[in-house]
Amino acid sequence: MNPLSQLKPSPGSVKKPKRIGRGTGSGHGKTSCKGHKGQKARSGPKIAPAFEGGQMPLNRRLPKRGFTNTFKKQIATLNLDDLDRMAQEQSEINVQEWVAEGRIKKAKDGVKILGRGELSKPLTVRAHLFSRTAKEKILAAGGTIEEIT
Repeated sequence: MNPLSQLKPSPGSVKKPKRIGRGTGSGHGKTSCKGHKGQKARSGPKIAPAFEGGQMPLNRRLPKRGFTNTFKKQIATLNLDDLDRMAQEQSEINVQEWVAEGRIKKAKDGVKILGRGELSKPLTVRAHLFSRTAKEKILAAGGTIEEIT
């Protein structure tokens, strides 16, 4: 086993950098591997990766598709198993506080509680929207529901 001071890369694994513009004898002289003339041979700003030499670009040749609804509501979703995990020592869950703390992201227009999972204890849940199964499970566990408007 070699000491650390004698470690070397294996032969052939480290290449020397290509030294361009160092005379014709180097094989990388004269035009410095850029060919003769043309936009790619010049110095200065490079062309964009999607540039097609003046041809109509692909993103403009393809038709526009679809529709973006600017009035779409951004509603975050939470499942009952998430609530059970997040509210270990609480008996009351106020989703607005969680949004303010940053525990729930992308809840611009409210939070909806969904019914996946079970509750291990009765909880008072304050949220904007509830699914039918979530309401049933919260009430079955002995909790209460308060809808925020």
